[in-house]
Amino acid sequence: MSDTWHPPLHRITHRISTDLTQLSDHDTVDLVVIGSGGAGFSAALNAAIDGARVLLVERMAHVGGTTAWSAATTWVPGTKRGLEVNPDDTPERVATFLNLAVGERSDAKLRQSFIDNGPEAIAKLEANSALQFQVRMLHPDYLSELEGSVLRGRAIEPQPFDGKLLGPNLTLVRPPIPEFTVLGGMMVDRDDIFHLLRLTETWKSFSYSVRIIARHFLDKLLHPRSTRLVMGNALIARMLHSYIERKGLLVTHTEVTQLLQNGPHIQGVALQQTLPDGSVVKRTVHSKGGVIMASGGFNRHATRRADMLPGANEAWCPAAPGHTGKAQELALQAGGQLGSGGLSHAFWAPVSTRQRADGSQAVFPHFVMDRGKPGMLTVDSQGQRYVNESTSYHLFGIAMQAHHATTPSVPSWLVCDAGALKRYGIGMVRPGGKGIAPFLADGYLKQGHTLADLAQQIKVPIDKLKATVERFNAFADNGVDEDFQRGTTDYQRANGDAAWHGPNPCLGALREGPFYAVALYPGDIGGATGLVTDGDARVLNAQGQPIEGLYACGNDMHSIMGGVYPAPGITIGPGVTFGYLAAKHAVARARQS
Repeated sequence: MSDTWHPPLHRITHRISTDLTQLSDHDTVDLVVIGSGGAGFSAALNAAIDGARVLLVERMAHVGGTTAWSAATTWVPGTKRGLEVNPDDTPERVATFLNLAVGERSDAKLRQSFIDNGPEAIAKLEANSALQFQVRMLHPDYLSELEGSVLRGRAIEPQPFDGKLLGPNLTLVRPPIPEFTVLGGMMVDRDDIFHLLRLTETWKSFSYSVRIIARHFLDKLLHPRSTRLVMGNALIARMLHSYIERKGLLVTHTEVTQLLQNGPHIQGVALQQTLPDGSVVKRTVHSKGGVIMASGGFNRHATRRADMLPGANEAWCPAAPGHTGKAQELALQAGGQLGSGGLSHAFWAPVSTRQRADGSQAVFPHFVMDRGKPGMLTVDSQGQRYVNESTSYHLFGIAMQAHHATTPSVPSWLVCDAGALKRYGIGMVRPGGKGIAPFLADGYLKQGHTLADLAQQIKVPIDKLKATVERFNAFADNGVDEDFQRGTTDYQRANGDAAWHGPNPCLGALREGPFYAVALYPGDIGGATGLVTDGDARVLNAQGQPIEGLYACGNDMHSIMGGVYPAPGITIGPGVTFGYLAAKHAVARARQS
């Protein structure tokens, strides 16, 4: 997979202004976009490509939102690159899959709009911007047991990006989560991890690893941060690069305090920015095309979070800090409505938490690197399994909460033996089995020389934990999980260990002491419930009519997946697509005004 896009991009030498003072009061633009995650940037960049004068408003210091922290997997079936690795996929097959996975939980017409327009949205960005994607030969839909699912081709991801091309704007991109980096800030994707773990085994992995490590340490000498960007950082940086080249306007540290209305129509925003010297700048900005909401959803909105996610502590949320729901609240005041009928109000993942040296809290999502691997299992407060550990992180998080209603399972315990810890790591503990002393010292990692010792450490009944492990080990030896059918779908087996010597790549016995455990909590990774829209991403009122000039995409928009998580990248893919559709409609509206 290529690290660069050809023809080469130019290095930007000037820093884009992010001060609100660059705008005069009552300035007029073609479009205002609220929020600079993947959906917001898609809307802003698509409009800029169409020649619109665009203002992108971000309330935080950095751009990128949770997208910048994510793997940036983007689920858009039918793209040119996707069909190159899976030419047999069809829109009808996608519709069949989503109808079975989501059903009546969302509007089928909106799902069809996504299917019809997603490939065009990606094609436009690839043809007119620095955003370039790549596709893996194995990246299954999560609900791979359903008719219409595929093993490859629908999930695309951004190519790595040379952050030096952003020049002084590199520091605008939200830095990655430290726990997802190595060597003091080096970002790694799954290709990098593959080679780093085999550094001493093959010449290819050795040379690959030396190259990226040498670059990282050179970056530390010459730049404020590592410049080899992958995953979410790469996606945001690529769009930021093109947005700057397209002369897009950007303000950070800026709050939207009011939507400007003329009768039922939205015609602009009132903005407020606090400058570094403490002074406050206020501007009223008129927008001929309207306002697109892409602020990240409700996850950190105090009252809505309490209502929709009862019992889920905000400290367990690994999403970016800007998702306060304040902008979404303005849309509701303007007549917008929240959707209903979803499986869940949020998307979930099991997470573990640890206090960093600076006092901040790290929240680590356990996506695929540990819990479904051989030598791992999860137990509740009674030392008993209750979930298929290889299921998708969303279903795992839902299962934790459902089980907790009858048997305390928050926290649950991810348990492994010494062999599994060495092979895969566990949570924030790296593979290799070294450097665990700090994790043991602060209690993040629990250790017992025997299962009885570990049971005492995590305060579960000794006899039940021993019985659970004994039963699980028999399943592992036979390759069949009789209790929860772990490792029975293509998705689950793809996330196991292909090199495992046992009969099931997801099942391995826990026999090699010492034994270890990490506490797991249900962490909300994004909002599923949002503003009801039509196929052009226009926000609808209580009567089902569009509020002219008001759009929503990303997690501000009610998910077309109805709170289901059927495949990787089902937040960013629709976010990019409906950002494109919102921009297309809004720019046309601006030109008619």
